[in-house]
Amino acid sequence: EVQFVESGGGLVQTGGSLRLSCAASGLTFGDYAIGWFRQAPGKEREGVACVSASDGSKVYADSVSGRFTGSRDNAKNTVFLQINSLKPEDTAVYYCAANTMRRRCGTIRVYEYDYWGQGTLVTVSS
Repeated sequence: EVQFVESGGGLVQTGGSLRLSCAASGLTFGDYAIGWFRQAPGKEREGVACVSASDGSKVYADSVSGRFTGSRDNAKNTVFLQINSLKPEDTAVYYCAANTMRRRCGTIRVYEYDYWGQGTLVTVSS
């Protein structure tokens, strides 16, 4: 069974930082690009970052570029998302998932991803 488990969320003040983790099991982790997504209350799930399988290249949504940094440790089957300069609009549940269509990140589209975790809540207070 494939499992993704996110952790690291919490309550932070505007301008603060968090490091989210995503631990995977049940798949050959190094074969998959891994995406980070978020879903705010009443809004659709949106892709914010992706870390490629093949060369470790990254793609970011415009709304988070320069503040979010993705990385991966294939030896530990784990992907990270460093979030800096947090804003209230970053408040959401953050999810990771595997890209089942390509090894190298392109656009971060929900339909290309599977094996969703339960998410970790990030709340940014103003």
